[in-house]
Amino acid sequence: MEQRITVTRSIAASPAAVWAVLTDLDSAPETLRGVTAVERLDGGAEYGIGTRWRETRVMFGKSATEEMQVTESVPEQRTVVTAESGRARYRTVFELTPTATGTNLTMEFSGDSGPLGAVQEALMTMVGPLAKRATAKALRQDLDDIAAAAESLS
Repeated sequence: MEQRITVTRSIAASPAAVWAVLTDLDSAPETLRGVTAVERLDGGAEYGIGTRWRETRVMFGKSATEEMQVTESVPEQRTVVTAESGRARYRTVFELTPTATGTNLTMEFSGDSGPLGAVQEALMTMVGPLAKRATAKALRQDLDDIAAAAESLS
């Protein structure tokens, strides 16, 4: 079962400034309120396809660590980050669009849990909308944090 959430935020900063914040993995714990730790797995290489790290976040009141990997990178335009946790696969797409006043940053998060049994399907029907709202709120918080950091660079 796949879920998809898309949020967009206008940022009063250039795509270069937004990209600089987005790809500064080592500063993520200081930039993003939801991230508590980042452990680079690629020796600190430049951000690009194949860059890997472990990211620890607080979601739903619990701390969780996931291994992330960049699977697509077009500087100052688009990047795609993927993660797997058990049977679940996650994909986050960041799109940067220049505007007259800065940049529109769109973040699309999707998660695919794979096939579910009848009980799991019923549970997702009940709690799914609540989880989706909480995830959308966390994504908007990330965009607000990225905007604040990028705008401070401009």
